[in-house]
Amino acid sequence: MTATAHPSLSRTDLPVVDLAHLDREALHRAARDVGFFQLVGHGISPEESDELLRVSRTFFELPEADRVALDNRNSPHFRGYTRIGKELTRGTRDWRDQLDIGEELPPHVPGQGEPAYWWLEGPNQWPAAQPELREVTQRWIARLSAVADHLLHELLASIGAPPDFYDDAFAGHPRSHLKLIRYPGRAPVGDDQGVGVHKDYGFLTLLLTDGVGGLQVESPEGPEAGFIDVPHIPGAFVVNLGELLEVATNGYLKATNHRVVSPPGARERFSAPFFYNPRLDARIEPLSFPHAAKATGVTEDPHNPLFAEFGWNELKGWVRAHPEVTARQHPELLTAAGPGAA
Repeated sequence: MTATAHPSLSRTDLPVVDLAHLDREALHRAARDVGFFQLVGHGISPEESDELLRVSRTFFELPEADRVALDNRNSPHFRGYTRIGKELTRGTRDWRDQLDIGEELPPHVPGQGEPAYWWLEGPNQWPAAQPELREVTQRWIARLSAVADHLLHELLASIGAPPDFYDDAFAGHPRSHLKLIRYPGRAPVGDDQGVGVHKDYGFLTLLLTDGVGGLQVESPEGPEAGFIDVPHIPGAFVVNLGELLEVATNGYLKATNHRVVSPPGARERFSAPFFYNPRLDARIEPLSFPHAAKATGVTEDPHNPLFAEFGWNELKGWVRAHPEVTARQHPELLTAAGPGAA
């Protein structure tokens, strides 16, 4: 089924987009007015989703020593396991632990004159006690990449842009990655920040959850109107647009603030966001489309500069979110001001 986006959403509504029977105008409105929607008709079977959530739970059930053996502080590529409370959003700790996985590639150590963001390309860390994790997650990345590629083409077409406009930016080895996340309940001090308020800084995010609530999206009426609880629709992915699509359309498409409130007590919540992003060295050119004159401009944030070359946005995010990894592996980046500074 499909539903339309409207600025006066209720506290539990989000647009629903059916990729198999697409209403492009509904997709257009969802991306323009809300920046979030539920995606059905995507072709991923319930068995595939259940398998990913199963291996995710199994990973977090491993003995702590097996998980810490993959500590991301040991990876110059920011891959591996992040302990509870060790990732930051806007300088404040997030009460979750996670495993970051990308395409399995050889390490790209930046050569003389190469940008520092090439450190982000490299191998993953895998648990010896769970060999199936590698096969399942790499298959998931390939499957979701195909879904996201289809969705991006339809999204561009829905606003009258050439569907293949960004194909070159995703050619080769795009910087897509998967997080397996566990929210273990509220922090001992009563903090309910599972992950703090933020926008994703790439193109598209497709989120799989286990049905436990907590994800909230900023109201289309603005931050003063609060946040909307995102309901669980079995079989649906929650999709949101990243900042680069907002920048590429001069604010016509919307990247929306969102957060996760930790589940109460000791209740766990599992989720698996997949981030569909271009190649690190891709330059994101402004999009030409018929509605460009209606664009409202990009939200300005002096604390969050955005760069046309995607790799600098990605590196900035990892350096800010994982200061312990940066301090151990790339201390020179802690004082970098932006492109060309590191």
